[in-house]
Amino acid sequence: MVQVQVPLPPPQQQQQQIGGANGSPTVQAACAGAAGANQFLTTSLYVGDLEVNLMDNQLYDLFSQVAQVVSVRVYRDITTSRSLGYAYVNFNSPMDAARALEMLNYTPFNKKPIRIMYSNRDPSAHRSGAANIFINNLDKGINNKALHDTFSAFGNILSCKVVTDPSGQSKGYGFVQYEQEEAAEIAINKLNGMLLNEKLVIVGPFLRKQERDNSVNKSVFSNVFVKISRKLQLKKIWKKFLANMKR
Repeated sequence: MVQVQVPLPPPQQQQQQIGGANGSPTVQAACAGAAGANQFLTTSLYVGDLEVNLMDNQLYDLFSQVAQVVSVRVYRDITTSRSLGYAYVNFNSPMDAARALEMLNYTPFNKKPIRIMYSNRDPSAHRSGAANIFINNLDKGINNKALHDTFSAFGNILSCKVVTDPSGQSKGYGFVQYEQEEAAEIAINKLNGMLLNEKLVIVGPFLRKQERDNSVNKSVFSNVFVKISRKLQLKKIWKKFLANMKR
């Protein structure tokens, strides 16, 4: 579990959190939140971080242990037939999908933890970047589950991922997308500049490359060189920079 030095969220925000065994909402909470939504979205799960040699029947057998599975499709390369690393699993009811999400999210499968979230094949939802935040300078020991456990204190998470290299080692940054933009704002305010596993993390809104390019005024000098004496503490200097940035 991540060691995070951060104040607790406001009481009303804590009351909204109903935690499951793997950092996911409980079955009852997930189904209640899905009320009125498109049933296809609530009975279909996206499963990511799969091994390239995984077969459909292996995934079917895993999910059938916790709920009745209607269908499984592992997406593959047309030429090589190797898995592209993700699949969709469909269930009879939202309750079954919620149970599978709660019980199997981040479960090691063939020695590799799988990442599960509700399926949303609406491309506009991904392009909008709404309630999506970027976390940088993560400790290399923080994995998807640890990141999820830390950020789920502020709201319901739709997706959570630590970016890794081909060997599976963390690159030191990740992304979290919340259901509500308010939750993303609270997470940024609470965790930006805080210590996670003794490392100061940078947390802010996720910006796509075009948005980052448009937000940069190339005529304005923004680089700063700082020579740090051994007598000074990095944490104190960093907090001063953050305080000036918020003015």
